[in-house]
Order: sequence, then C-alpha cells, then structure tokens
Amino acid sequence: MIVILKKNPDQQQLDRLRSWLEERHIAIHPTVGVNQTIWGLVGDTSHLDINLIASLDIVDDVKRVQEPYKNANRKFHPADTVVKVGSTTVGGGSLTLIAGPCSVESEEQICTIAQQVKASGATMLRGGAFKPRTSPYSFQGLRNEGIRLLSIAKKVTGLPIVTEIMDASQLDCFDDVDVIQVGARNMQNFELLKVLGELRKPILLKRGLSATYEELLMSAEYIMAGGNENVILCERGVRTFETYTRNTMDVTAVPVLKQLSHLPVLVDPSHAAGKYKLVPPLAKAALAAGADGLIIEVHNDPEHALCDGPQSLRPEVFDKLAGDLRAIHELVHR
Repeated sequence: MIVILKKNPDQQQLDRLRSWLEERHIAIHPTVGVNQTIWGLVGDTSHLDINLIASLDIVDDVKRVQEPYKNANRKFHPADTVVKVGSTTVGGGSLTLIAGPCSVESEEQICTIAQQVKASGATMLRGGAFKPRTSPYSFQGLRNEGIRLLSIAKKVTGLPIVTEIMDASQLDCFDDVDVIQVGARNMQNFELLKVLGELRKPILLKRGLSATYEELLMSAEYIMAGGNENVILCERGVRTFETYTRNTMDVTAVPVLKQLSHLPVLVDPSHAAGKYKLVPPLAKAALAAGADGLIIEVHNDPEHALCDGPQSLRPEVFDKLAGDLRAIHELVHR
C-alpha cells in the first residue's frame, strides 16, 4: 500500500498516523519529492481500512500495490534510485562502465588492466576472486589473495572494485570491496541475500539463468527488506534453446525493469554473448535500450586467460568501445 500525502501536512496529524501504523507492525518507507511525499507501507496491510486512511486531512490518495515486491517497486519510489559508490554513482543519468578480467590472476595482471581500463573511461574495476565454476576441476579463483590484489589495484588507480561473493562466510574478506556482486547462480540464495540486506554496501544483483523479471525483483526485495536499499540490477543473459551464444541477452529486460522498478539497471554483454566479437554490438544495444551502464570483461592476454578468455575484450578494443558508448549515452539522454 502507498499513501500519498498532501503538501505541507500538519506535523501532529502526521505523527499520529505514523504511530497508528507502527502499532499495527507496518513499516513506513518515505519518499520525499519536490511536490509530494509518498509513504510506502510494508507489512500485512490487508487489515488496514483504505477508506479510513484516505479520509484524513493530510492524505491526498491511497493505493494498494498488487505486486509482491514493495521496496523495489517504482510505485513506492517514483524517482530513479542513484547508488553512490565511492566518488562515482550508478543511475540518475550517469554512465557506469565496470571493466576488468573475469578472474584475478596476478598483481601485475590486475594492476595493468586496471590502469588501462581507467584510461579508457571505466568508472569501476571488476575482477573475480571467488569463482563459481560448473566443473570442480576448473580454476576456482585466488580467493582471499584475489581480493588482496584487487585492493592493490584500487590503491594504484583509485577505481572502486566489484567482485562476486559465493557464501556469507566469505564476508570478512569483503571489507575493502566497494560493490558486492551476487552472481546468477546465487540470485535465489535467500539466506545470503538476507545477510547482504544487513549491510549498507552496494549489491550488484545478477539475473538468474532462467529467472523471470518478478523473480529478480523479489530477490532484490530480500536485500531491501533487510534495510539495504543500495541494489543494482544486472541483466546478464538467460538460457534459451539457442546454443550459438553462451546465453541470450534479453534487451527487453532493460525497459521492463525500468518500468517496474526504480533501481539502476546494468547489462553484462560478456556473459550473455560468450564471444568477444558480439560484446560491442550488444553493449551498444543495451545503452540504446536505456541501461544505466555495463559490466564488461577485459583482459590484456585473452588467449592465456585462466577463465573466460573467449569473451574478453583486449584493452584497445575496449578503449574504442568506450568512446562509442559515451556517444550513445549522450544521444539517449539528450
């Protein structure tokens, strides 16, 4: 349920309404706009008399929200959410470019790539330390050492770092991580999402391999219900009957998620395509569809990469692409 308040409501009446709702175990999530204030009511609102609330002098309108996701719902929060990450932001018209290797392999590798992508205009550095792999015999990442090396690259370049968590037990290693990524396989790891909801650190939530839009938003709801509203959605391709590409990038997800939710939306064309030649056109399509930014894999020696070399761009290719993406972003936001 959402309660739209009149402009400059009487404070005493406002306090009485708040107390009345809290006595009924209803949490209030206020959104203060220029012309109106919206209260999003979270909890069991089925027993609330909508007509009684609407009759109050301070209330302009009351509406029930049918969707099961409340905090992530645009009806609760009409304005786009902007997530602050260090000195940069995600959403609100800014262009977010997250770039780096699939896996951290060495200090020289991650620092070299970090400097190269920063020179091309990347706003954040990505790199896998804990790697969820289909095969138990594949490279599993450098784990704690990988995060230490990412922290060195962060000191060298000043770029905020983004890396994936696989289990809540790893959280102690993530103190220096600026954005915690939840991968497709963990999108519905609800116990992990609950723990991340207790943080106030930005969470990059990737869509599952076969997840619907509502399922993605319900996973975001798990995090936000815990009090962490710093959630960034990410479309990374879904599994279809097509086998030519690694996954199928769902461009439709961008405008649909923008319509349903106020959260920023990024796209990962690298995991969607699985082939580096397809990454630039997919990245451009994502921005043209209204995405707030991209997360792209970049490696200075893809042929010898320990993970996902075939989908990684060389730094010089990323540099050219970044220039094209800035031009598209400027055109879309005119």
